[in-house]
Amino acid sequence: MQRRQFLLGSLGAAALASLGRPAAAAPTAEVSVRIAIAGAGAAGLSLAARLRRQAPNASITLVDARRDHYFQPGFTLVAAGLWRPEAVIERTATYVPAGVDWIQDAVAAFKPEDNRIVTASGQEIDYDFLFVTTGLALDYEAIAGMEEALIGREGIGSVYAGPSAAAATAAAMDRFVENGGVGLFGRPDGEMKCAGAPLKMTFITEDKARRADRRSRVELIYNAHSDVVFAVPPVHDKVSQLFAERGIAVNRSHLLTAIDPGRREATYATPDGEVTLGYDFIHVVPPMRAPAAVRNSPLPWQEGPLAGDGWVEVERHSLRHARFANVFALGDVAGVPRGKTAASVKWQVPVVAANFIDELNGREPQASYNGYTSCPLVTRYGRAMLIEFDYEGQLVPSFPFIAPLEELWVSWLIEEKGLQGAYRAMLRGLA
Repeated sequence: MQRRQFLLGSLGAAALASLGRPAAAAPTAEVSVRIAIAGAGAAGLSLAARLRRQAPNASITLVDARRDHYFQPGFTLVAAGLWRPEAVIERTATYVPAGVDWIQDAVAAFKPEDNRIVTASGQEIDYDFLFVTTGLALDYEAIAGMEEALIGREGIGSVYAGPSAAAATAAAMDRFVENGGVGLFGRPDGEMKCAGAPLKMTFITEDKARRADRRSRVELIYNAHSDVVFAVPPVHDKVSQLFAERGIAVNRSHLLTAIDPGRREATYATPDGEVTLGYDFIHVVPPMRAPAAVRNSPLPWQEGPLAGDGWVEVERHSLRHARFANVFALGDVAGVPRGKTAASVKWQVPVVAANFIDELNGREPQASYNGYTSCPLVTRYGRAMLIEFDYEGQLVPSFPFIAPLEELWVSWLIEEKGLQGAYRAMLRGLA
């Protein structure tokens, strides 16, 4: 009974924190403006829902060709064999607010000098304000010898490519655990979505082998792309400790550059030159960058560490473009350090919406995004650490009863049972 009461209380607190104040109670602006939202992922749908309520006289156009909407935080649960792929697939139309014009086409070009975007079919959409929420592109082909079609074959897994790929990864992982051998894990250089997922996949594989009484038959190696396994120092220390306790080897400054599926070999760039490692299972995380339409536009950073991958040049606290004052970017495509998780979107959208409404009403914007990012870091079946941090790499826990660096059952429950409901509320502009 105590366990059940604790669960209900914990999930209730999590739900309240996730839902927050309904957007309907937020300030509104009666100004008639033309708003274009480029991308109907988590950020685009959530923003469209809020602005539809808060700017009732605005003309809002949402542009995205994708009919399906993926609950991406669930991909690792599919790969873990706990969820079926269909559990993370919904229809985009379910979350497009009434009164928002959804153009079911891809954005082909951004022309911020002319306040215009152009779709793949050639339709031109003029705007007064643009919100870029395109998400990012997975560049599997940047790894020589790798392509998305290989996922699930030749010992290759990758949880990022979608629900089917996550299911194929689960099957490849099961074969690896059954047959034994060497498993390789790691992540790319540069900014990426859900940087905790490569660590989750390592821990899940280890625990799956242990539970199947096959741990002695598998060798697990995490190839860190830099000299740390996670950019937040206390998380790096904790994960390094857990890896050591569980017999997971770590190679530092190993960046995957090529793969030979036939020979089952992976090549890494290291400070000492190329290194080739054989594998029986490898979890490939592709390099990630802005979609081509963004990269080929005037919107990306022109210099600095975020320029190479085409991330949109925004001020990190307001998410407003540095050179085009009527352009904002949210979600994965925003050129800010950190902030490429669904939890980041939950914090970014209210900030941008509140500041936008303040400006329409002639008030000075007050809200500020602090870089909040959250990762329920699964460390074994039934246990996780609820990691939350900001731009400065400081831990910023939301729940006083959840120690962020402890492997807890309640953190696992938030990951497996609580997040999807809060996510759906976010898409409707309620989180």
